[in-house]
Amino acid sequence: MKNYLNFENDIKSIEAEIDKLKDPYNNEGLSSVDTSKIDKLQKDLDEKLKNIYSKLDPWQTTLVARHEDRPKSKFFIDNLFENFFPLSGDRLFGEDKSTIAGLANFEGHSVMVLGQEKGDDLETRIERNFGMMKPEGYRKSIRLMKIADKFGLPLVIFIDTPGAYPGVGAEERGQAEAIAKSIECSLSLGVPTISIIIGEGGSGGAIALASSNKILMFENAIYSVISPEGCASILWRDPKKTLEAATAMKLRSNDLLDLKIIDEIIKEPSGGAHRDKDKMLLELRKSISRHLGELNTMSKQDIIDHRKNKFLNIGRQKSLPKEFLSSEELFSKSVKKIFSVNNSLWKNKYLISSFVFVTLILLLYLLSL
Repeated sequence: MKNYLNFENDIKSIEAEIDKLKDPYNNEGLSSVDTSKIDKLQKDLDEKLKNIYSKLDPWQTTLVARHEDRPKSKFFIDNLFENFFPLSGDRLFGEDKSTIAGLANFEGHSVMVLGQEKGDDLETRIERNFGMMKPEGYRKSIRLMKIADKFGLPLVIFIDTPGAYPGVGAEERGQAEAIAKSIECSLSLGVPTISIIIGEGGSGGAIALASSNKILMFENAIYSVISPEGCASILWRDPKKTLEAATAMKLRSNDLLDLKIIDEIIKEPSGGAHRDKDKMLLELRKSISRHLGELNTMSKQDIIDHRKNKFLNIGRQKSLPKEFLSSEELFSKSVKKIFSVNNSLWKNKYLISSFVFVTLILLLYLLSL
C-alpha cells in the first residue's frame, strides 16, 4: 500500500485511476486495457509530480524527508556494497540496533560503513528505536572509526535520524559526552570520510557522524539543529508554526549548499527518492566513487587539514589563511586574546578601585547623618 502526504491528494487520485485501468477485470466488468487512457493519465501524473515537487515549501520538504517509503540506510548498504560484514557492540554497555556498521567492499576497495537505520515497518522501527541512537551507538561508531583509521579504511556514513535518543537512561549513560567524543573522533581521522544525509539530519544526533571531509545530501532531505516542531515550540510557544520555523532554519539542501555546510546535492526523481530507488542507487554510487577518488589522492595530513579547513570556514565570507589553520597558531591567537583582555582589566583596576572607595565613603557619610 502506497503512502501519500497531505499535499499529494491529486497524485493519489490519478494513481488510483491508473491502477484500476491496469486491472480491468476488477473494474465494472471491463475485459480490456485502455492503454491510450493510461498513457494520458501517466503524462498527467508526471506533470503533476513535477509541478508539486518543484514548489515544495520547507515544511513540505520536511514531510518528504520523513516519508515512510523513503529508502533507508539498510537499503543502500545492501545494494551499494559487497561482502558486508557487520560489527556490533561498544565494548562498554551493549549493542545499539539503530546503527548498522561493518566492513564492506565498494568497487573493489575495502571501506568501513556506518548507517543510522529507522526501520521499514512498525516492528523494525521499534527494534531500531526509530533511528535515534543511544550512547552505546555513538561509542560503537567511535570504536569502528578508530579501527578504520588504524587500517587506512575510508568511511562511508549514512545519516537518517530525527535526533539522538533523549531518554533518561541515555542521559545517565552520558549521551552528550558520547556525541562530543564522536565529533572529536570524526575530526581527527586521517582517512577519507563521506557522510550522506538521506532523510533527516537531526541536531547533534546527525552531526556526531556528519563531521566529515565531504557531506552529501539528497535533494529532499533536511539537516537542522532542531526539528521544526521543537523550534516552533521554543520561539513562538506554538508547535503549529512549523512552516515559519522550517523556513527560518534554512534546513533544505539548496540553502545548506549556499551556506557551504554541505558539498553536493544528489538529485531526486519528481515525487521523492522513494519513487525511483534504483535511480537513487545509481546517482549515489557515482557520487561516492567520485569523492572517494578525489580524497584517496590526499595524504593523511592533507585529509585532516581539509576537514579542519572545511568546518572553520563555515559562515565566513572569505577562507581563513592557511597559516591560521595550524593548531599552534589557533592556540597562540586564543592565548593572546585572553591576555589582551586581562591587560585591559589590569590597566583599569586603579580606576575601579577608586570608584569603589569613593562609593564606600559616600555611604558611610550618609549613614552618619
